[in-house]
Amino acid sequence: MTLKECYEKIGGDYESVLGRLMSEKMVTKFVLKFLDDGSYKLLINSLETNDPSEAFRAAHTIKGICQNLSFDRLYASSNELTEQLRGGDMSRVDPQTLEKFKEDYAVTVENVKDFQAQL
Repeated sequence: MTLKECYEKIGGDYESVLGRLMSEKMVTKFVLKFLDDGSYKLLINSLETNDPSEAFRAAHTIKGICQNLSFDRLYASSNELTEQLRGGDMSRVDPQTLEKFKEDYAVTVENVKDFQAQL
């Protein structure tokens, strides 16, 4: 799988990120770093322990990473989740939004790992 094919599978904008980071080598470097980011685990743990401040921070971090890497599909669902967590009211989190976010995250991680395995 090429980097461009990975972007297609995850619903990302390859041309946009390539224009921003200027080389496929640089894009690859940051796409692979995404796998090491602990924000997803922090988000899930924070939701389970009812810590709205940390949940918001983690969701916001994921949203920012996705925006920078042009992971458009995951950006959209992380943005929606971030807005639901804004203000610290965990009851505003829609279970369908959370499920969509988890699915988008899983698809992204799976495809980035597939891309990484072919390097």
